[in-house]
Amino acid sequence: MKRLIEHQAEPITKERIKADLVQLGVRKGMILCVHSSLSSIGWVNGGAIAVIQAMMDILTDEGTLIMPAQTLELSDPADWINPPVPYSWWKPIKDTMPAFDPAYTAPTAMGKVAETFWKYPGVERSNHPHFSFTAWGKRKDEVLKHHALPYGLGENSPLGRMYDLGAKVLLIGTSFESVTAFHLAEYRISQQDLMTRGAPILENGWRVWKEYQDIITREELFEQIGRDFLQSGCSYNHSQIGLANSYLMPMRESVDFAEKWLEQYDQT
Repeated sequence: MKRLIEHQAEPITKERIKADLVQLGVRKGMILCVHSSLSSIGWVNGGAIAVIQAMMDILTDEGTLIMPAQTLELSDPADWINPPVPYSWWKPIKDTMPAFDPAYTAPTAMGKVAETFWKYPGVERSNHPHFSFTAWGKRKDEVLKHHALPYGLGENSPLGRMYDLGAKVLLIGTSFESVTAFHLAEYRISQQDLMTRGAPILENGWRVWKEYQDIITREELFEQIGRDFLQSGCSYNHSQIGLANSYLMPMRESVDFAEKWLEQYDQT
């Protein structure tokens, strides 16, 4: 916090963030999927709440604000590597891990803004134990409904509906590795490696351990995909939100680019 203050001439306010969002191209009525780093913006008066309110003010209730709310720690302890746990712990952890509930299972490693947004008034959440999304605004129900358990970031997920609805992707101070939309491209390419995931969920009010099929994702490629997208001639906007390097990208165009990129990568 001290470092942020020392590097700023003045505090960053909600009105400053609103002006910066407009400068970047955010408009009333947009469907906006946001990935953000609060500390990258600088010292913000009001913190995450000010950032959320600024975006809502610009979009208005005619728009839709969406953020990821993932909970990947609800998983088989046999797969844990950072850190691993002893073999003797696997069964008791698996047997007693609380079930995912969209109402109270907190998202983790999503950043302060996303981790504040999920409890904001009027925000709803999709029902997936690993890859849930939260949304506010006019199209939130359409985006969040019927989040399929298998292939949790594929066509039958909020990403598939955001693509169909012409959503925009907003990066505020984050790397391209955080672009969840690129996962949709991974499901669309001709060759994927499959895996089995597991999580505790509620079925008819009872906790059960549920396994499902998904693909092995390759987030380690996303930064290069994003950098190549910027050089491709595809449309995007680039500016700053506060002190944060920020991008506004059309989801369809970026996902289509990522799909072609991955197909070419796998052929080399």
